[in-house]
Amino acid sequence: MTNGARSHLTPYLTGGYLLLVVYASLYPLTGWRDSGGDPLAFLGAAWPRYTTAFDLATNVLSYLPFGFFCTAALRRRLTPLLACAAATALGSGLSFAMELTQNFLPSRVPSNLDLGCNAAGALLGGLVGARWGTHALDEGRLARWRRQILVPAYGVDMGVLLIAAWLMTQLSPETLLFGSGNLRQMLDLPPLQPFLPERFASLEAAIAAAGLLAAGLIATLLLRRHARLLTGALLLLALVIKVLAHALLMGPAAALAWITPGNSLGAGIGLVLWWLASFLVFPLQRALAALALLIATVMVNVAPENPYLANALHIWNPGQFLNFNGLTRLICSLWPFLALPWLMIYRPKRNELDY
Repeated sequence: MTNGARSHLTPYLTGGYLLLVVYASLYPLTGWRDSGGDPLAFLGAAWPRYTTAFDLATNVLSYLPFGFFCTAALRRRLTPLLACAAATALGSGLSFAMELTQNFLPSRVPSNLDLGCNAAGALLGGLVGARWGTHALDEGRLARWRRQILVPAYGVDMGVLLIAAWLMTQLSPETLLFGSGNLRQMLDLPPLQPFLPERFASLEAAIAAAGLLAAGLIATLLLRRHARLLTGALLLLALVIKVLAHALLMGPAAALAWITPGNSLGAGIGLVLWWLASFLVFPLQRALAALALLIATVMVNVAPENPYLANALHIWNPGQFLNFNGLTRLICSLWPFLALPWLMIYRPKRNELDY
């Protein structure tokens, strides 16, 4: 991606966030049925009896990024005012479609208040995007910094989104450290083997090491300046997110509960392997990242159920975070199956292959 090339990051962010909104709005996507009532009745419903400030703020904030990204993307063809208006209309239309569809899900209740808050969030995001959207994402200091440190390559913007999604996987309290791609969890399948403490510790270490190596190499492949420093900071950020997620979702006492001997050993081994692999040439880095990704994904699916995690999840009541937890679980399950094809299509320019 040269200085004169147009980044695809903004439309990717818009489309990606739209898919996340749809999934979170319709989660858990089961039990579809027709109640026989008027699907538009929610538009004229009275003020809900039980409403919290958290619910209102969540509904506003959930559509704010959509309004921001959408306005920034539309600013390439429209004036700021028209882009903001179009983003607000699209956000409102999306919210209306989601509320209407929730009529057919027994676990969801359509609400005109949710619709209003979502539209307000899209409007606020649109106003911010009209003023600073293109400057932050396509121009300005941040965009210039991104062009300076990222490798000019086909697929670089998608790689940035993959790294952002990988950081989101650390928000799921029910996954092993750096372990993603658990199809058994996604399809509700039983474990393939019984839990044995001594064997599980080894599997836990191998998963953490392979997962860290894969993610670290993917980040390194994207960077041409300060690659090792920035990748190290990214890996540290992932651990910080893990701590904060456990503290917020499961209580301060569980903030460091995931630091087991297996995870500690695996993270250390993975860090050393990543550091050594960062000195390899591009083709070898890519091949090693793909191999580590495959190994981590296979081991996640053959690993037995961790009784500590199972017990913690029985105690933990996701409550207001139910939809968010479903979203992070989906991203965690799909991440390696998105990262592996990306590794195959990612192609830096020839003059960048010696970095």
